[in-house]
Amino acid sequence: MIKKKLNINEVKKYLQRKGLIIRKNKKISPPNNGWEVISKITISSVGIMLFFFMMPSVIHFKNERILFSKEFKNNSKSTFKKTFENKELSKLKKLDEDVIEKYLFEDVFEFNDLPNDAVRLSASTIEQLFKDTNYSLDDVRKKKLVKPVSLSLLPAEIKMIENTKKRKEFFIQIILPLVIEENNSIRSDRKKLFKILNKSNNTKLEKIWLEKKFKQYGVAKSDLSTLKIRMDEIPVSMAIAQAAKETGWGTSRFALEGNALFGQWTWSGEGIKPARAKDSSSHKIMKFNILQASVKAYQRNLNTHSSYKDFRRARAQLRDEGKKLDSIILSYHLDKYAETGKEYVRILQQIIRQNKLIDFDDAKLLPKSIDLESLI
Repeated sequence: MIKKKLNINEVKKYLQRKGLIIRKNKKISPPNNGWEVISKITISSVGIMLFFFMMPSVIHFKNERILFSKEFKNNSKSTFKKTFENKELSKLKKLDEDVIEKYLFEDVFEFNDLPNDAVRLSASTIEQLFKDTNYSLDDVRKKKLVKPVSLSLLPAEIKMIENTKKRKEFFIQIILPLVIEENNSIRSDRKKLFKILNKSNNTKLEKIWLEKKFKQYGVAKSDLSTLKIRMDEIPVSMAIAQAAKETGWGTSRFALEGNALFGQWTWSGEGIKPARAKDSSSHKIMKFNILQASVKAYQRNLNTHSSYKDFRRARAQLRDEGKKLDSIILSYHLDKYAETGKEYVRILQQIIRQNKLIDFDDAKLLPKSIDLESLI
């Protein structure tokens, strides 16, 4: 059989009869100008270089935004949830109860190591000082601003002020700046702690600072969750109410002789023996050189002692819910502060309500001026 050689035109006609159309591809002609190719390559290269150059800045900006949004966010609510669901709950509770007492009050008693040059001003001098600086509780309630009048000692004549209302207001005026100052110090430390917690890497100085705070707050095994819960403020209204209750609005012997505003007990070191204490009792009331040291010791006590762990948990819960630190709610957890238990709590709440102390919870301390320091 002789094979017939196919012609390309015949093939095309055959395929067209079958419904297939063959089109001739157009040849892509190269650009007339070689510079066009070079310019396109250059633009593409520059674009790629800019992309990789800008990426680190974009990532850094994104991280900064994330850090800013989380910087002072308290995540202890999720910590609580994990804690309560954890099978090793008892171990975690033990962490909060473990307190390394050796270092708790080191910074408090640094005040006692300083030269004791505190001057006890008379009640009349202090009253005049309050007038000269326009410092009144009515003004604080309206403007929420407190004059930074920091006194070291209570006046001996405070117990001679017969007008009860006047004596109470006088006592609050003295104690209020001291409590806010300590809260400011804790708030500053707390902000620093949250900055550190939100960083992936910490500097050597930050690590040294953390170790110091673990000691100050008696935290065992460098547990950050416990430190976060302990390092927090005490409501101003609660602190004032407790100081008023423990000192009889500044008239007690412990307050006048030892600047002890909160009746804290001690079994070692300097202290004042209670007059009604049994001979077999070895406890004393802690003694301080200045009032500020007493406030610091009181806050450290509530923030570290195992008797107040429920107070600290309730406070953290309020933080997680975005609520203010309510002294009425939190005072329910202070039944172990005194032997009278629930009766002590009832009296505290009565003092807070009757004297409208909650008005001072959101008050701010004005910066101290040179002129004011010269008056004190």
